[in-house]
Amino acid sequence: MIRRFCLLCLAGWIGLAAASGQDRPFHVLAFYSANVEQDHVDFAMQAIPFFQAMAGRDRFDFKATSNWNDLNPSTLKQYQVVLWLDDAPSTPAQRIAFQNYMEHGGAWLGFHIAGWMDNRQVWPWFADFLGAMFYGNSWPPLPATLTIDDPTNPIMKGLPQSYLSPANEWYSWKPDPRSNPDIKVLMTLAPSNYPIGFKDTLAGGDIPVTWTNTKYKMIYTNMGHGNKILTSPIQNVFFENALLWLGGRSK
Repeated sequence: MIRRFCLLCLAGWIGLAAASGQDRPFHVLAFYSANVEQDHVDFAMQAIPFFQAMAGRDRFDFKATSNWNDLNPSTLKQYQVVLWLDDAPSTPAQRIAFQNYMEHGGAWLGFHIAGWMDNRQVWPWFADFLGAMFYGNSWPPLPATLTIDDPTNPIMKGLPQSYLSPANEWYSWKPDPRSNPDIKVLMTLAPSNYPIGFKDTLAGGDIPVTWTNTKYKMIYTNMGHGNKILTSPIQNVFFENALLWLGGRSK
């Protein structure tokens, strides 16, 4: 009887410890700029209150800053997750700090313009980190059907096999991220979209829109242009899943 009681107590303690770990608060720092393309600023201004509300709901700490010099070792060590909402670091010191942060266990969620770099020599490490290079884009912003590549992935939990994503400027890539063995593609533009765009057109091909580099704790997603991105309850589930996963939790 005593042995059984002890085993039950141990099981209960393990269960409570696991639950506590799942609910442990984490700290998120979101970077944005107010002097970039207006459509990118519009997204950032909607994303900040969206993630603030999520932080209250899901019990984590969220802070937004337009000071990209906060990409430094002393600041980054206080945060488990970093977001780039509408821009990217521009100085060598900022880039080195981010590289060291990611190579020592940091987590990153980058939106849209965060992945724009059409010359590898601008930042070779980031080109390898992202696993792709910008090649082309559609214009004007249009809705598009996205397909889920791996419905079993926790980041895709609660999403249908495909859904209509709100109006966005869609990027194409060269090389294709899927050709990199370290890249796991999570969402792709459905072939039914093509051709997409009027002034600038994506005519076809394999165009991933969301992926992770499995060597790091990171997610890049092409969504993030304009004020429509956060109007889809379905897509918002993905954003919430992604941030919780990066923070060491699953909803």
